[in-house]
Amino acid sequence: MMPSARARWMAIDWGERRIGLAISDPSGTIASPAGVIERRIGKRAPVAELMRRATALEALGIVMGLPLDGEGDDTPRSFECRRVAAELARRTGLPVSLMDERFTTAAALRAVREMGGSTRGRKGDVDSLAATVLLQQAMRMSELPTVEPAPDAP
Repeated sequence: MMPSARARWMAIDWGERRIGLAISDPSGTIASPAGVIERRIGKRAPVAELMRRATALEALGIVMGLPLDGEGDDTPRSFECRRVAAELARRTGLPVSLMDERFTTAAALRAVREMGGSTRGRKGDVDSLAATVLLQQAMRMSELPTVEPAPDAP
């Protein structure tokens, strides 16, 4: 079932070295790459930077990729994603939806190759494109919760 109110959504493709981002248009119909956040190994998850990006992109909701294993079971990284998603929801007050992200990077790599491009030296671009694939799938499958528009200030 399609949500009754669409909104601008930010997608997060979680990785150990890079976090790919994508954003939808205000109607929640088209997803576009929105950059990457470089991670430092061994450091805490960049929750504050994700919050800054969501604010800058005017996101009203977040779709976070959930890296499950081949059988669809949780992995150590998926547990980290669940913790970050809960923290983002708590700190931003935005709805956060988790979605299976298996094969999004493969789909992004395939898309680049089909267009005759090279992925050499473009890992950040691929991660952002993977987030775009994730967000487009979520919008197509209507897995996004409804976001009610904020009431106008008196």
